[in-house]
Amino acid sequence: MIRKFSREWKASRTPRPAIWAHVPDEQWHDWRWQLSRRLNTLEELQQLIRLTPEEVEGIAARRFRLDITPYFASLIDPDDPLCPVRQQVIPKGRELAAFTAMTVDALAEDAHSPVPGLVHRYPDRVLMMVTTHCASYCRYCTRSRLVGDLHATFSPQDYDAQIEYIRRTPQVRDVLLSGGDPLTLSLRVLEDLLARLRDIPHVEVIRIGTRVPVFLPMRIDDALLQMIRRYHPVWINIHVNHPREITPELCAACESMADAGIPLGNQSVLLAGINDSVHIQRQLVHELVQMRVRPYYLYQCDLVPGAGHFRTPVSKGIEIIEGLRGHTSGFAVPQYTIDVPGGGGKVPVGPNYLLAQSPGRVVLRNFEGYIATYTEPLDYDPTRIQHLEAQVTRRPEPGQEGLLSLLEGDRIAIKPQGFDALHRRGRTSEHRLSANADKWQPYGIGEAANDREGNGADEISSGKKPTSDRQQDTSNE
Repeated sequence: MIRKFSREWKASRTPRPAIWAHVPDEQWHDWRWQLSRRLNTLEELQQLIRLTPEEVEGIAARRFRLDITPYFASLIDPDDPLCPVRQQVIPKGRELAAFTAMTVDALAEDAHSPVPGLVHRYPDRVLMMVTTHCASYCRYCTRSRLVGDLHATFSPQDYDAQIEYIRRTPQVRDVLLSGGDPLTLSLRVLEDLLARLRDIPHVEVIRIGTRVPVFLPMRIDDALLQMIRRYHPVWINIHVNHPREITPELCAACESMADAGIPLGNQSVLLAGINDSVHIQRQLVHELVQMRVRPYYLYQCDLVPGAGHFRTPVSKGIEIIEGLRGHTSGFAVPQYTIDVPGGGGKVPVGPNYLLAQSPGRVVLRNFEGYIATYTEPLDYDPTRIQHLEAQVTRRPEPGQEGLLSLLEGDRIAIKPQGFDALHRRGRTSEHRLSANADKWQPYGIGEAANDREGNGADEISSGKKPTSDRQQDTSNE
């Protein structure tokens, strides 16, 4: 048996099923041929796979688009319904079952979209959906409400609106092209998008999220890579869920992208019965880093229609990270993340390594269960950095400062919407005790703290924070 990633393995090719044995190599390795010969009917799949009754039911239901490239189909075990490749792309009847909290747009992307196809959820970055087309379709797709529907795809007018929004929003420094799969676009269209984004001075980084290298590795050709190199820095995140998807063809595609100066990451989805195993995940991350792909995210499966049977408890994801951290290289450990329902964004979740803390000490444990105390410095002065910090231009995050605003003293609380109105308890005007709002201005917190003028007495009476104790003393002399 050839060892994976050996010179012999890299020079080999994935075996083809008999139904494609007659196809000349020149056609088989042509990505256009692969796209034009995708499997999408019951009859075509029955030529390749011994389908179960539930798979037949799922195919007949036509809940979500079905397309599988011949290359990716060649990775399917035709006799094993539990094949990890097969489960990702062959429909099942259980996709039709509703489950608690299922939501069509579970991440509220369309609600957080200033123009069609552009999602601005985080302060300094946006996601551009540029197509609804994919090389093949994952059954757990977060965007199944759009993806696969060619009538819902994005037009040149949509691109214009997306780019104009980015151009007039200077806080955006990072743009992620997604979809659908951006690498299914024509070279001309993709280059036009990259060129227009690169012309915007405040766009620092462009990212592409794609599964084309996994479904269609022959698409990663010299023409594509030479074009992308003209618009660096461009980062690419691929999507591999199981070691069986890692083939000589995918390895070659990743090495070509890395050689072209493209930093590579991988985003996996935690899928029940496919990769919900510490040992499968460990093998996966080890093989990824051998292709120069850094594990980036391990996502909890989203609450979208069709994905119910793929979901695991969150504790399974935490267990997997427990089995990776310390047991393998730190750069090979992905961040386990839940994309919070309703549009809250990504929240990292993991084991707890901080066990206790007291003034001056924290108690930590490692992956072996070793517990120790770390002693903190008693003479730490957090103001020493202020002269250097003042030289850094702070990026605007209007309305999204979050918990950092509490830690930096800009505010003392974050209130739920309607909090103050609720606690007025029907009061429509101020009474003698509520009329003076100054009594709720915390000393040294908020906008008043930024006003460094005036003497200490004025600052104290108005709730303003003195610039320093020494300045306070001087003003009283």
